Amino acid sequence: MKYSQVEPGKTRIGWIGTGVMGASMCGHLIDAGFSATVFNRTRWKADPLVAKGAAWADSAKAVAEASDVVFTIVGYPADVRSVILGPDGALGGCREGSILVDMTTSQPSLAVEIAELAARRGVASIDAPVSGGDVGAREARLSIMIGGQAEAIEALRPCWQAMGKTIVRQGGPGAGQHTKLVNQVLIATNMIGVCEGRCSTAIKRASTWRRSSSRWPRARPEAGRSRTSGRGSSPATSIRGSSSSTSSRTWASRLDESKRMGLAMPGLALAHQLYLAVAAQGHARAGTHALELALASLSGIDWRKRQQR
Repeated sequence: MKYSQVEPGKTRIGWIGTGVMGASMCGHLIDAGFSATVFNRTRWKADPLVAKGAAWADSAKAVAEASDVVFTIVGYPADVRSVILGPDGALGGCREGSILVDMTTSQPSLAVEIAELAARRGVASIDAPVSGGDVGAREARLSIMIGGQAEAIEALRPCWQAMGKTIVRQGGPGAGQHTKLVNQVLIATNMIGVCEGRCSTAIKRASTWRRSSSRWPRARPEAGRSRTSGRGSSPATSIRGSSSSTSSRTWASRLDESKRMGLAMPGLALAHQLYLAVAAQGHARAGTHALELALASLSGIDWRKRQQR
């Protein structure tokens, strides 16, 4: 099926999920000249977009009924299933020839399921998870990993260009989510190494710290420069912090998908267990770098005594 080229001022955009990522991404589309209809479970989070000229809808289905292209970016796979396939979901409001784009970090199997159901209605379903975090979303320089029909993906090029810098079609339905899965597995195991490296510096100095100070031993600046310039360098070593949630549900969904595919993922399983420990300590929203806290506890270092110098 051929799809008409998406055009600002002509194509009606729908947006479901106006959190820290979605609000910025939808805002870029509005700035590019697209009219938008938005929905979010917590309405006030959509207020800035409404102030920019977006129309409000009372459900995901209502968004789709008012749109030619519908974007979703929500929390977890269960949320994707609800806002797309639920009783008031977006797919129920899509007309033949419309395009449905899920940009949530979700599951390849769910992306394939949605694509198959959408095809029965004459709707193109695209999975397009992103990497770059809230900063990348704000600055419109996300990496977008896309799976779905090539014709529909190409028709959306003005939208991709408004939101990201690296735009790659990975293959058919589910391929975007497969690529993001690989990306997250790399992040999970890389963060273990990054945080172990930082904790090893702290542990090396821990005896002095335990005797004479209530401060958390901190890595020396020159050690940080060595880490980021040597063979152990990576974006994670250069940018330790992240606003992303440490939620164990994120890693659990990746493990579930890996099991479905028959893949052994011991590194991912270890990361999942460590992040469960972080969440149990009350830091589920502290960022991926909070893994240091779990490692510190295993080493007998009381992170609660950490103070800034």
